[in-house]
Amino acid sequence: MMKNGMLVEAEIWTVAHTEQGNAVLVRPLGAEFAVPIFIGQLEAHSILIGLGSVPMPRPLTHDLFLSLVDKLDAFLEKVEITELKEGTFYSRIVLRQGGKRIVIDARPSDALSLAARIKCPIYIAEPIVTEAGVPVKYITDESPKEDSGPNPRELEINRLKAELEKALEAENYEEAVRLRDRLRELEQN
Repeated sequence: MMKNGMLVEAEIWTVAHTEQGNAVLVRPLGAEFAVPIFIGQLEAHSILIGLGSVPMPRPLTHDLFLSLVDKLDAFLEKVEITELKEGTFYSRIVLRQGGKRIVIDARPSDALSLAARIKCPIYIAEPIVTEAGVPVKYITDESPKEDSGPNPRELEINRLKAELEKALEAENYEEAVRLRDRLRELEQN
């Protein structure tokens, strides 16, 4: 079990698809190591949308959360990845509301998805980097950052195409028209 240690500032280096699944790679600033945190497909998609600032026609869950925080006159101060216990990463989001600090437990994928949207600081505990960090040179040798997968816009287009096919198969033509229009809008930009 890796307990909290000194936190170091980090960044979302990339999101990659590996043989083991999707992983977000969190890299301490200036470090030669990145920590792969395995996440689901939807979570990877959400982080990529945040990183690419892809406009969505309706707010996704993470956008909704940030809207709520804003309406409560608070802001997301930082995200912290604090612990690695039995192969599971733990994180928290730190909010400020006036002079009050609010700490909320969160899955790393959710915390990082929020951070990607508003570009707030990300911190990771040094013992986690020591325990789970992978040398960057091995990551870039196997899958260069430029080839880490489709960009967020392409992912959204592919997702919408799949949804359009399902809507047509289900004969849900109203939804199909909405999806078609959204696809046209994305493909034209």
